[in-house]
Order: sequence, then C-alpha cells, then structure tokens
Amino acid sequence: MLKIILLTHSREMDRANNTGQLVKHVLGDSARVVEWHRKQPDAELLAAIEAGKVGLVFPSDNTTQEAGLSLASPEYLVIIDATWQEARKMFNQSPYLKELPKVSLVNPPKSIYPLRRNQIEGGLCTAECVALLLNHAGESALSTRLTEQLMTFIER
Repeated sequence: MLKIILLTHSREMDRANNTGQLVKHVLGDSARVVEWHRKQPDAELLAAIEAGKVGLVFPSDNTTQEAGLSLASPEYLVIIDATWQEARKMFNQSPYLKELPKVSLVNPPKSIYPLRRNQIEGGLCTAECVALLLNHAGESALSTRLTEQLMTFIER
C-alpha cells in the first residue's frame, strides 16, 4: 500500500480548509503527519531519507518519475501540505527535500477544490493529489473513498 508523509506547515494544522486531515482519516496508519520545522527537521523522516526510502511529490522540470508509480517507487512519498506559497518556501528552506527523487503528476485534472485563493495552474489540493497517486498505485477503492470525502468536505 502507498505510504504518505504529509510534511505539514504549522499554520496548516489549524486551518478549517486543510484537506490533509482527510488523507489521514482515509489512509489511517499509511499516512503520517509531520509538522515542518525549518531548523529541526523530523528525525524519523531524515532517517528514511538517508535510507533512500523517500520520494517527493512536487512540481519539477527534472522529474525522475511520473505519477505512474512502479515497483521501483520509493517506500514513502512526501507531500508538502501547505498553501502553494508556503510549500515553495518550505521546499527552498529544506535542503533535504531538494535532494529527493521527484514524483510529478503529469497532466493532472483540473482541481475541484474551491476553498483557497492563489492556486497555481495545474495545482491540486493535498487530498486530490493523494487520490490521484492512490489511483495510479492501483488503490482505486481508497482513491474513490478519499475523493468522496473531499466532495463532502467541499459541500459543507
């Protein structure tokens, strides 16, 4: 099963429109929420990176993998759970993230998530991203469940 690490900005933890909480709810122990700290990165995350077990889902010109996940895919995928502005800052201020193999979503669908402003072209919210990754990993039932939870979340 796909394992996700949500590297979450501290401001995101209390936002009512955070969709990372849906990911954690649907995936349970297969999703781990790690609060990002610029000066004190999570030791368990750094150990997994050092062991070569982690890839980063993030837009990149030098993509080493597309979302079509293969047997050679990393054991864990890190998704930066933040606004796009915060995510770029987190990426730029975290050297350990820059060295990770990148997994990019190629031709993602248009986002259905209307609860945030200043979205980037082709950008998805955290739950949409994970649903797409789950679908590519052959976990269509979980992908559908997460998408349904997101739709309910948006409609409330």
